[in-house]
Amino acid sequence: MQQPSDATLREETTALLSALLRVDTSNPPGGETPAALLLKDYLESAGVECELVAKAPQRANLVARIPGSGQGPSLALLGHTDVVPADARDWRHPPFSGHLDDDGYLWGRGALDMKDETAVRAVTMAILARSGFKPRGDLVFIAQADEEDGTEAVGLTWLVGERPDIACDFSIDEGGGDRLELADGRIAVTMTVGEKATLPAIVTALGEAGHASAPGRGENAVPRLGRLIERLDAYKPVRRVLPDTGRMLEELLGSVDDDLASALERAIRLHPSFASGLPPLLSTTIAPTRLYGSSARNVMPSRASVECDCRVLPGTDADGLTAEFRAALGDDIPYEIDFPEPPTGGTVSPIDTPLYQVCQDFLARHDPGAQLLPKISTGFCDSHFMRNSFGTVAYGFFPIRHTPIDIIRDTVHSKDERIHVDDLVYAARFHLYAAETIGAMGPMT
Repeated sequence: MQQPSDATLREETTALLSALLRVDTSNPPGGETPAALLLKDYLESAGVECELVAKAPQRANLVARIPGSGQGPSLALLGHTDVVPADARDWRHPPFSGHLDDDGYLWGRGALDMKDETAVRAVTMAILARSGFKPRGDLVFIAQADEEDGTEAVGLTWLVGERPDIACDFSIDEGGGDRLELADGRIAVTMTVGEKATLPAIVTALGEAGHASAPGRGENAVPRLGRLIERLDAYKPVRRVLPDTGRMLEELLGSVDDDLASALERAIRLHPSFASGLPPLLSTTIAPTRLYGSSARNVMPSRASVECDCRVLPGTDADGLTAEFRAALGDDIPYEIDFPEPPTGGTVSPIDTPLYQVCQDFLARHDPGAQLLPKISTGFCDSHFMRNSFGTVAYGFFPIRHTPIDIIRDTVHSKDERIHVDDLVYAARFHLYAAETIGAMGPMT
């Protein structure tokens, strides 16, 4: 295929992303159908087969497809259409205006998470369809609802069961592509190959109820809970290296012959973001977030609880997390631990795959010397559902070169979210290369 010019890519990706940013899909409540319809109209005008698939009419997913001949691997390009809420009072430009400033930045909620990726992947589909692209395996585009909240189960968590035809050999979603200039002069570009699992827990301190006017009678559970929370805050979780995080450390350090603490210290010195970003990849994290006490102001409760957002390493179950809580809390204060939900996530894709090589080859052509840095995500994204349901090799990768890393880290889920439009061009180049390369491959053995 004759490659489009930078000017063409910039115009088309900027126009589509700006239009998407003007659609308020704050979740809750979501209301993603208008965004799905916008993408459907755009793709159908380019000749792409499209279908809205909805559990709830106002929260539609879009499935689009360039059919393959059935002689090669299939590839899915994913992007969610919902965004987290934004308070316009905090923003320099209205969060749902799709404002393009004089410096080339496109502003709006979702400019980085992740309507930018959704728009670029839709443009990739449109350009390939207009060119007459005939892949050997299906090329599928999924614009899914409800990724940011997920409690209504109307997005990919539902779609994988409703539509098994979206199963693909490979998929590309969010979670990687940051370009890091390391202290030793190397360039590392992150690729998310998996994520920690979410396993929320509720710790309940046990006491004896009593009248609040006589605090000496009974054992108020609230102060006991306070002491337990202090212990959780002071707890130093046990660190361990999984094969995937070990590979990440080897990419950064060359070898990991010293003890883990020393290796982590050496790695942290390579980039400012590693101080907060690397330690959670080596252990469980326990974050107390919500409190529950007495239902009446004048009653000292016999039970007081804290809900904890826990992120555990792949392979850790409720028994393993319970052991960590026991180590953190001790045995001198009575308490109970409950798990209100089963673990979600914790899947990891291998890196010895054709798609991983495609990503590395793209960097070799467009950013010579840059190395891929495979990592586990501390957060969660919809790639898990592709891995868990279909065995898909699912990566998070959206290469960025022009938007400074500080803007990315400081504005995602915060005020003044924005992306430089040159990154839309750069990322579109990658997606076109990946789709064409995978699309030309023969049957997988």
